[in-house]
Amino acid sequence: MALRQQTSWLLFLYLVAGMASTSAQTGSTVPTVEAIVARMTRARAENRAHFRPYVVTRDYKLFGKERDKTKSQVIADVAFVPPDSKKYTIQQTNGSELGGIIVRRMLANEAEVTKDYASTDFSPENYGFRFIRKEDVNGQRCYVLELLPRREDKHLLRGDVWVDANTYLPRRFEGELAKAPSWWVRDVRVAFIYGKVGEMWLQTASEASANVRILGRSTMVSHDVKYQISEVVVIASASPGGRFHPPHIVVSPH
Repeated sequence: MALRQQTSWLLFLYLVAGMASTSAQTGSTVPTVEAIVARMTRARAENRAHFRPYVVTRDYKLFGKERDKTKSQVIADVAFVPPDSKKYTIQQTNGSELGGIIVRRMLANEAEVTKDYASTDFSPENYGFRFIRKEDVNGQRCYVLELLPRREDKHLLRGDVWVDANTYLPRRFEGELAKAPSWWVRDVRVAFIYGKVGEMWLQTASEASANVRILGRSTMVSHDVKYQISEVVVIASASPGGRFHPPHIVVSPH
């Protein structure tokens, strides 16, 4: 009986030790920051290879200090032709004309950045990276990396990027601009959301807030409403809470 009890205890301790060893191995499987960045760079290059011409309809809303009151709403179409051409058309403006002015400047800047993608990419040439933690985003495991811009540039970012642990594509970014865009604007905070559009992984929503001299705190929120890709239309939906879900695809009528 004593021998049987001793054997049972040894078996129990062996199982516990095995579980602890497995747990330790699982907890240490996070890749190095260098490996994450290398895989992200490769994934983004492969994603760009899937780019196709598209036209996206985008909804912009401008808010002041009160987020429940829209000061201006702008609807714009943005046409993209790979690899580096973007053109925009303002379809509709409601409310303050300031919203239209800001959106035009934002879209002109977006077109400028698109022409020189390499200079703003999440790459080691533009950023240093530091691993912060693992975190789930909408049920998807992500690696959170801190972006450290290598130069002061209004087109670079300083903050945190959530990298999908399976696809190694960015899911979210939150932070600030590496350099203030002008004397009129300070304390800029930005957030970007990325999602799948057809076979492409794109930025599908954004939010930017800043203290604007004379005007005070202002916030611009945008989300993509519809994509036209050849004969396919991709429609993005938003939940009541304002979180944007990945776009779904419906066939466009001829």
